[in-house]
Amino acid sequence: MTEAAATLDDVRDEYAFLEGDDRYRLLVDLGRALEPMPEALKTDATLVRGCSASVWVYPAVRDDGRLHFLADSNAHITKGIIALVLLTVQDRTPAEILSADIEGELASFDLKAQLSSNRTQGIPNMIALIRETAARYAG
Repeated sequence: MTEAAATLDDVRDEYAFLEGDDRYRLLVDLGRALEPMPEALKTDATLVRGCSASVWVYPAVRDDGRLHFLADSNAHITKGIIALVLLTVQDRTPAEILSADIEGELASFDLKAQLSSNRTQGIPNMIALIRETAARYAG
């Protein structure tokens, strides 16, 4: 389920069917399928604070006003979690992102049960950064 056209619902259905190591592998595969982020964009300015792994998020505004995020991490499992977060917000309008229940969308993945706390502590920071970005462009 790593093709770019996968929806969060598709991933959720597959994830629910899997257990343990297979769930972990699915997340790693999602991370591998992330759109590549150019090294030049991995700067201190795009670094998400509070993550045990390095995580970078770079927002771009499309011609139609929708936000498109490039993101990457130096940890495979973290990249998979980033991919889940992006499935909830990618190419949406700032207003749609601000009204989205990102945490609710991710709740069924029960990431805290799958991963150590230091792997999940940066997720709220990444979500906050995405919301701050959306708020800036919602004007």
